[in-house]
Amino acid sequence: MARYNAWQNSQLTEMLTGVPDDELRKDRGAFFGSIMATLNHILWGDTMWMSRFTNEVPPPAVPPQQHKEFTQTFAVWSAERFRMDGTIRLWGDRLDTVDLKGDLSWYSGTLKQDFQMPLETCVTHMFTHQTHHRGQVHAMMTAAGLPAPVTDIVFMPKDE
Repeated sequence: MARYNAWQNSQLTEMLTGVPDDELRKDRGAFFGSIMATLNHILWGDTMWMSRFTNEVPPPAVPPQQHKEFTQTFAVWSAERFRMDGTIRLWGDRLDTVDLKGDLSWYSGTLKQDFQMPLETCVTHMFTHQTHHRGQVHAMMTAAGLPAPVTDIVFMPKDE
């Protein structure tokens, strides 16, 4: 899933590079409004989850209420997305089944509540969260007449 995530984000970066900022920020009626806000939400969420999974990643520098403005420009998003995808891949490459056993405990600043869940459930959630919201980006791109990425995991290149 870490490879799939990086492949999907690489395609999005390539296809959205050069799209005018006003098009990326246009409210398209999606859950988070715009393509850029949704991309920021995904990156913010990945950063938060990875900060919970490993001490190597600090939590997001902006509070939950500002998740849609996590990065200010597409160029900054692209760089941070590339960095985070590399972090996720390196982390995933080091994991084995035993590492996913046990519980993860954390405090949700959004819900103002402590949580404890199986780590494997939390990791699965991070990857399904990405996929869900990238689907919204795909729909917004299609509606805007932009080319959208191939999302079928069975077509992922082996070298990704």
